[in-house]
Amino acid sequence: MRFGTFIPQGWRFDLVDIEPEDHWRVMATLAQQADDGPWESLWVYDHFHTTPVASQEATHEAWSLMAAFAASTSRVRLGQMCTCMGYRNPAYLAKVAATVDAVSGGRVEMGIGGGWYEHEWRAYGYGFPEVRDRLAMLREGVDIMHQAWTTGTATLDGKHYQVDGAIVRPLPLQDGGIPLWIAGGGEKVTLKIAAKYAAYTNFAGSVEEFDRKSEILRGHCETLGRDFGAITRSSNFNTIVGATEAEASDRLAAVKARLLPHVGQERADAIEREYRDSPGFGTPEQVAERLAERERHGLGYAIHYFPEAAYDRSGVQLFEREVIPALG
Repeated sequence: MRFGTFIPQGWRFDLVDIEPEDHWRVMATLAQQADDGPWESLWVYDHFHTTPVASQEATHEAWSLMAAFAASTSRVRLGQMCTCMGYRNPAYLAKVAATVDAVSGGRVEMGIGGGWYEHEWRAYGYGFPEVRDRLAMLREGVDIMHQAWTTGTATLDGKHYQVDGAIVRPLPLQDGGIPLWIAGGGEKVTLKIAAKYAAYTNFAGSVEEFDRKSEILRGHCETLGRDFGAITRSSNFNTIVGATEAEASDRLAAVKARLLPHVGQERADAIEREYRDSPGFGTPEQVAERLAERERHGLGYAIHYFPEAAYDRSGVQLFEREVIPALG
């Protein structure tokens, strides 16, 4: 199994109580530690406002961070989970990503999806199209990016996007263009787009849900004549590990206490339940066992979000020492 880690950027209230002038130092240090460690990739979220409630707390922009990490790391691959297609013109996004790929020496991954956070859509003046339209935008945008990265130009007279000979030069350094991670488990549209274009998928859920979506993806691949095995399936995990169950619970209590003033009791309680239900919560042995089960069901890539990372990296280090070697 391959492993990625999220870098805190504020979106999940994971930089609160740290002065804004120190945010980049914290993020850059964590990125360098990932670069020096066992992680294959580092990731950020493409969001503008905090969640689960919008606030005045900082949220750093994903593609600006991609460029900064490209210049400040040397090995680890760089991704977003996931870029919202509706936030940027896809030809422009293809150009940005190709430039970041050049800066990084060919280490960019393109996580892309239809988007869902209505509050920030409307706040930034994007409206909030119906699901079918957001997925149609995703389909057209992926087509444009694929053209741009494989031919150097893109032309599409679509319903949502129109480009006419948009030039994207230089091409990304990676053969065949930047790998596409199609994020989401929509069975009729998203997984069909993934079957056509994706090097990776990213969807969550129970083992049973993972199996069902995997079989639907397989069916779309068979229809298109694509090798299902050529697509790596990934999932994201909210992760808190402790040497003992009691330590994991203590770590979770500290995370909840930090979130409480910002999200309120009801949401803090819900977040606590979400972590306790996550395959990434518990002792290293428990987490490794759950990930191993998912690996047997076809999970090839696990991306982990550690809510403590900006404040206390000991849980991350425990994961690095005991979980990754058990599965890597």
